[in-house]
Amino acid sequence: MNGFPTDLLAGERYAVCGLGRNGAAVVDALLGMGAEAQAWDDRNPVLPPHDRLTLAPLTDLSGMTALVLSPGIPHILPTPHPVAELARAQNIQILSDAELLYRAVRKAGSQARFAAITGTNGKSTTTALLAHLLQSAGVPCAAGGNLGTASLALPLLPDQGVYVIEMSSYMLERLDSFHASTACLLNITPDHLDRHGDMDGYAAAKAHVFDNMTSDDLAAIGQDDPWCQKIAEELTAQGVPVTFLDPEAVPEFVGDALPGRHNLQNVSAAWAMARHLGLNDDAVRKGLASFPGLEHRLQKIAERDGVAFINDSKATNAEAASKALGSYDRVMWIAGGTAKAGGIDMLVPWFDRIAQAFLIGRDAGILAETLKAHDVPFTVSETLDLAVPAAFEAALAEGVKTVLLSPSCASFDQFRSFEDRGSHFLQICDNIVKSGHSGEMLTTEQEG
Repeated sequence: MNGFPTDLLAGERYAVCGLGRNGAAVVDALLGMGAEAQAWDDRNPVLPPHDRLTLAPLTDLSGMTALVLSPGIPHILPTPHPVAELARAQNIQILSDAELLYRAVRKAGSQARFAAITGTNGKSTTTALLAHLLQSAGVPCAAGGNLGTASLALPLLPDQGVYVIEMSSYMLERLDSFHASTACLLNITPDHLDRHGDMDGYAAAKAHVFDNMTSDDLAAIGQDDPWCQKIAEELTAQGVPVTFLDPEAVPEFVGDALPGRHNLQNVSAAWAMARHLGLNDDAVRKGLASFPGLEHRLQKIAERDGVAFINDSKATNAEAASKALGSYDRVMWIAGGTAKAGGIDMLVPWFDRIAQAFLIGRDAGILAETLKAHDVPFTVSETLDLAVPAAFEAALAEGVKTVLLSPSCASFDQFRSFEDRGSHFLQICDNIVKSGHSGEMLTTEQEG
């Protein structure tokens, strides 16, 4: 199983609750390592049959090694899932699959190091970037977690290898022995407060990324909010080395896949972590120059007649969209979907960069009210199919060089996911570029 011994977890029994992308991968990995598993999902569970797999409701956890609860299932707030309550009543640990990966790697005898990355925004880009830097330098590397491949589905790495794990607050609450050689906390802004109670609870969850760290490790921390500052002070008092992320102090590098000040912070984090993991500055610069960018995150996917099309579909809240708007002088902005609390009120400081907005999705009207109150021109296009061509024509007419999809909203009103939304945007842009007019041919940047 991905290099792990097939009897590594023989004799161990795990309960797995939630069989989405993460849970199904956990079951497959546990079985591949010789464990027994009982799995269940409240919505029509389906898994391939296996002689060590029981597919049944989790009504008794006696004798289980641990309960693996999928990240989206609450174990404390706002209301604990009944299986989480059962686990506490029966004194069974509730773990994330990142914890299981750490235990499995150590039990298999590998001393591969772990690099953990969290933050409200920017963690996916930083995870992909650090993995790219390591791979470019020839370091055996596997990346996953909250981004891409589920943690426990990653392969066994040799002693010199590095696991780069993106950590959500949900995953971090369910760690135990996990120990990162270097860990990063980019920023903390309000998010997931229903799951953590308040900002102090959310910050406490994020701080778990630094659990078990020692004076031999490195914590890389943003300095733009009071919660990060407090966590940094606590780590320093514990003797853990801390480096503050400073976008202004990033050495010069060549590469156009990381626009905006926020990406300089991501570069600062990846650079510091890469150096701690043994890369020199020349190796980091070389890796940065070849980094293709992250899919659906400020991804330049096409250009025609001097107008660039930027896919930032991953911007599902206003905080993320602010990073995109702050990266360009003037844009035709495509936004909308299912609005988060507060809508786009926090984007007012960036409204002067919007030449015109093209609104889509269920809550286009909510966004329109905010734009109207601040005299920002807008069109309610309703769908991407109508918004993208209209934004392109307006860009040509007004001499604007960028059409930016940065929705500031969730996608589920019209799409399966933000990835689905971004892929549809790419298809529309492809059609525009290939429609017979002059201009650059389509160029697509895929995640490296």
